Amino acid sequence: MILPSIEGVKGGPFFLMAGSCAIESRDLAFEIGEKIAEMTQKFGIPFIFKGSYRKANRTKIDSFTGIGDIKALEILKEVGAHLGVPTVTDIHESAEAAMAADYVDVLQIPAFLCRQTDLLAAAAQTGKAVNIKKGQFMSGASMRFAVEKVLHENPQAQVYLTDRGNSFGYGDLIVDYRNIPEMAAFQVPIIMDCTHSLQRPNQGSGVTGGQPALIETIAKAAIAVGAHGLFIETHPNPSVAKSDGANMLPLDQLEGLLEKLIRIREAIL
Repeated sequence: MILPSIEGVKGGPFFLMAGSCAIESRDLAFEIGEKIAEMTQKFGIPFIFKGSYRKANRTKIDSFTGIGDIKALEILKEVGAHLGVPTVTDIHESAEAAMAADYVDVLQIPAFLCRQTDLLAAAAQTGKAVNIKKGQFMSGASMRFAVEKVLHENPQAQVYLTDRGNSFGYGDLIVDYRNIPEMAAFQVPIIMDCTHSLQRPNQGSGVTGGQPALIETIAKAAIAVGAHGLFIETHPNPSVAKSDGANMLPLDQLEGLLEKLIRIREAIL
């Protein structure tokens, strides 16, 4: 399966990493994947199906973390094969890299872990593409070193960098769009995470909040300043999603958003 490269994204359409936050069930993964694939094929947008096989970073001990690692990874692989699209999932520890690499095309490094040298090296050593999320505590310019760690282990690695906002006080995030051109200078595709960047973490309830009404605003601005790809978590009914429902885009709103974003992308090329 062909993954977006820096040569391919500079003068073409943006690409989309999208799916639910976590793999909740086979039926739901197929429902979401098939609907996104239909939209992206209609608009000619390269699509990478996203799903976390396990949510390792939860606030509360009783938060949903997954349906079982291998079960979820098998669903990811099955959806990708069925749709003929690449897949991406998070890894959290070095030992998980080789396991997940048997099932997906892109290994994603969570933002909190973007400085973990051993984790970056383990992901690179699999030969899979690596998507590194920028830490909420880091500048775009400082992500150069994360890219260098991956390329040190595998000079041929396909690396992506994803912005997901910066901490703003204890319970909010803000997006600094200077980070997109700063990271693009490293000659890797730059992605904007339009949903996690609207989180409101560290709430007293122990459940992360969000501002999903602003997803369109974040996405439009990201495309306008030159993002090559967008990361969007979506669900048919975010209110019942088992993870991060507070900042997900309802699936039935995605097509209209993509149509608007295509026009912005065309205007800046």
